[in-house]
Amino acid sequence: MADDKYFDLEIITPDRIFWKGQASMLELNTSEGQVGIYKRHIPMTMILAPGIMTIHLEGENKEAAVHAGFIEILPDKISVMAEIAEWPEEIDENRAKEAEQRAERRLQAHDPRIDTSRAEVALKKALVRQELAKMRCPEANR
Repeated sequence: MADDKYFDLEIITPDRIFWKGQASMLELNTSEGQVGIYKRHIPMTMILAPGIMTIHLEGENKEAAVHAGFIEILPDKISVMAEIAEWPEEIDENRAKEAEQRAERRLQAHDPRIDTSRAEVALKKALVRQELAKMRCPEANR
């Protein structure tokens, strides 16, 4: 790989090094919106938002779900510290559908005892997981 195009990327969760290698671009959701990052980006730190992260490699892309955390960007290295990161094959689509239904019931109940912010985050995580699972087997979702 040419040094002028690739940067070091490390994605860490509390229980493992999720992925480590070189990438040409990283796309993910942040609290400020969706971003795409290349080598030589200005140094900064951003807060992750639930979404699908795409790692651009030589000739292929890898997609994963990330749900919370932050990202540190340096000109030649990006570090993603995520509370949860999942590959498509690690997602149980039925469990994600059940989580979506639970979150929607909580939001529709309009019960003042329910933490609506937490239910909204749970709903977003469930939807991200389902979207990534569909990317794993697109022919099964036609």
